[in-house]
This record gives sequence, C-alpha cells and structure tokens, in this order.
Amino acid sequence: MNREEKNQEIDVLAKQLGESDIFYLADVAAMSVENSNKLRRLCYNRDVSLKVVKNTLLKKAMEKVEDKDFSELYDVLKGNTSIMFSEIGNAPAKLIKEFRKKQEKPMLKAAYIDAATYVGDDKLEMLAELKSKEELIGDIILLLQSPMKNVVSGLTAGGSNISGLLKALEERNN
Repeated sequence: MNREEKNQEIDVLAKQLGESDIFYLADVAAMSVENSNKLRRLCYNRDVSLKVVKNTLLKKAMEKVEDKDFSELYDVLKGNTSIMFSEIGNAPAKLIKEFRKKQEKPMLKAAYIDAATYVGDDKLEMLAELKSKEELIGDIILLLQSPMKNVVSGLTAGGSNISGLLKALEERNN
C-alpha cells in the first residue's frame, strides 16, 4: 500500500468514525477462513459493517476526527483489529456473544457508544444487555400507558358499580 492509498484509507476511516456514534473494535486473529466467512455473513445479516483495519491507519483516522475524543482507545490498537460499525448500540455485542457460543473469537477490545468508551472483553455481557433506542422508547410508552389504563378501568368500573347500586336500591324498594 503506497502513501496515497494509505491517506485515502485514513480519510475514509475518519469520515466513518466522524459520522458514526457506535463502533466496536474486535480481535479476529487466528480465525479460520470458514469461521471468518461465517462471522462476515452474520454481520451482513444483522446490518453490522465489519472491516479489518491496520492499527496505525485507524489511530491516524481517530486523531483526524476533531469533534470526538478517541484517546482512550489508543491502547487497544495492538495486534489484529477489526472495526464493527452499527446503528444499534448493542447489536455488535449481541453478535459477538452469539458467535462465541461456538467459537473462541472474536474478542472484544473496546466499544465506543455515544461518546462513552468501554475497554475490555469483560464489558461484552454488559454491552449486550444495553437497550436500543427503540427498546427504550417502547418502555417509555408502556410506562406512560399504564396510568392511563388504570384511570380508564377505574372510571368504567365505577360506572358499573353505581349502576349496580342503583339497581339493588330499586329492587329493595319494590
């Protein structure tokens, strides 16, 4: 790869890093071609972009992004590194967790989610449990619906109780 190609790769990575609020760094070294292809297929099916990158180029791209601070990630840029981009914060973590049920790799090096940095494979379980934006919105809607349902059911129950009382009083008078 000549200098011009490296600069182009840095620019492409810097643009992706600048536009994305969610990416994971993983170690996929020593995976067989078959397992590597399975992982790529799974990523494709889950709308996760997987790309093997050179650490030096990735670091330069990170330094080039002005409005985000990736300095906490510099220490994990050793050995084989793949970057996974996603629109959903927990999608890559769930994917890695599912894939590791049958394989030892990929190992999570770090994750960057909405300006928060998570370093280490021990964070995988916690990241997989994170709720997506859509799940959080659904939870909020359920919480908002619950009091309204109670009010409506109370009003309808009260109406039937009053009519029941009136009917009982009417029968007593007869």
